[in-house]
Amino acid sequence: MSPRPARRRVAVVGTGAIVTGSHLTALRAHADRTELVAAVDVDPARLDAFRARAGGDVAEYTSTGAMLDAVRPDLVLVGTPPSLHREQTVAALKAGAWVLCEKPLCLSLAEYDDIAAAEEASGAYASVVFQHRHGSGAAHARDLIASGELGAPLVAHCQTTWHRDAAYYAVPWRGRWSTEGGGPTMGHGIHQYDLLLHLLGPWAEIRAMASRLVHDTESEDVSTALVRFENGVLATVVNSVLSPDEVSRVRVDCADATVELTHLYGHRNDDWTYTPARHVAPERAIAWRTPAADVPSSHTAQLGAVLDAWDAGDLPPGSGPDARATLEFAAALYKAAFTGRPVAAGEIASGDPFHSAMHGDHPDWAPKERA
Repeated sequence: MSPRPARRRVAVVGTGAIVTGSHLTALRAHADRTELVAAVDVDPARLDAFRARAGGDVAEYTSTGAMLDAVRPDLVLVGTPPSLHREQTVAALKAGAWVLCEKPLCLSLAEYDDIAAAEEASGAYASVVFQHRHGSGAAHARDLIASGELGAPLVAHCQTTWHRDAAYYAVPWRGRWSTEGGGPTMGHGIHQYDLLLHLLGPWAEIRAMASRLVHDTESEDVSTALVRFENGVLATVVNSVLSPDEVSRVRVDCADATVELTHLYGHRNDDWTYTPARHVAPERAIAWRTPAADVPSSHTAQLGAVLDAWDAGDLPPGSGPDARATLEFAAALYKAAFTGRPVAAGEIASGDPFHSAMHGDHPDWAPKERA
């Protein structure tokens, strides 16, 4: 067995809560495979606080470009507001670094094309953080569905019903197309419907509605969709920030069993349930129970999967076609909602207004000129 490669030299861009609370935890869990060497933030005080918390010899920079030139890291973790993701990801790729970027990877399919071109030119890869795909419960459910052990998948429900108040949207970049890329469809529910796509495979057609019911934002605060998958599954998808009783849920009804995940911001094995159909023998259903290992969904699990792919010379999870498929789903949901007609997979190509922006320049939804 060949020895594992040397520790990857890692830089973080952005030192806010998601990097400090999740990415730093992941790096510590994989300290045998990674070394944090640099951090970037425009706020020197926040940068100093992060460096003190991270410990070790972490170089500080207020410019991503300066950091890339000086440090030449192997891996860059991007945890800045969404409008900065494309620029920072492309810069890191051009410097030869792999990237693990918070969702959304970018704000449009056109921006994704820029990232894909940078990947092609550099030979490096950019992955988006979709940590709910990872962990033992999700892997187990996907294997059972894909193998046909639960019977043919037939009906699915995907629910992200969360609550965000006016103070949440007082942060200047939230609720605006140019800085966040959309509302709960892009910023909140994307984790759950990405997991749904991971479990069920490609979708074929989507019909949708969206509205601003409470918040004074450019983007929506609720959306709903009906989805037909290539394998025939019919699904509902709800994305809301108006729901006092918060829950994240994915349910797939198969011919022989219902598999359901109920959680909020992360799941373990116990959050998954399997309900057998009446005709299923009890001994068969026992075998569906979650695996003995209990690996929670987390940045730690996804970082480990990225490092495993790197060591094996494989395409990392959450990159390439995977990353684009989830972004295309978001664009199609918005197009279906704003135009009032069904959208087929593959329909949104260069030249389509929903390719260049999630609002599609729709007169009721495109940003208005500010006084």
